[in-house]
Amino acid sequence: MAAYSQAAIQGFLKAADQATTRAAKGKAFEDLICYLFEKVAGIAITQRNVLNRMESEEIDVALWNDGHPRGLKSLTNMLLVECKNWSATVGSAEVITFISKLERRGVEYGFLFAANGITGNAQDGKAAHYSVSNALAKKIRIVVITRAEVEKLQSSEDLVLLIKQKLCHLVASETAWP
Repeated sequence: MAAYSQAAIQGFLKAADQATTRAAKGKAFEDLICYLFEKVAGIAITQRNVLNRMESEEIDVALWNDGHPRGLKSLTNMLLVECKNWSATVGSAEVITFISKLERRGVEYGFLFAANGITGNAQDGKAAHYSVSNALAKKIRIVVITRAEVEKLQSSEDLVLLIKQKLCHLVASETAWP
């Protein structure tokens, strides 16, 4: 288990909040997400901000998972991350775009760091929540993590536990964690 520095987390968030451009806001948020994952046993950041061959879409962060027993052992080797440091919730169109990126690449697990969550709610299963649950039929699992959840993390063990809880909830209830 690796402890997270609350000063570092708050520093990344402050940089994101004070950034004057959308690109700078996004980069600071991505830097935070990379900081969190780099401390998870067996996880390596392999790519950031990579355009596909046709330059039609971008992958924010690609992770390699060695399946370390104290990390994300049961997940596949390739994991993709989408970061949305928005003041609003992320809508269905953006979630569907992320699902499409995962599907075309044959990647089963994706992490959507949406600062303010996604549209709809787990109870009614509408809007972006519907898109997340609908992806299960394609064997794609999206873990949605919010800024509020990130701010509560004390260690990499907390992040691993949160991911496991959210995946179990998603598969068992067919809804993203409320």
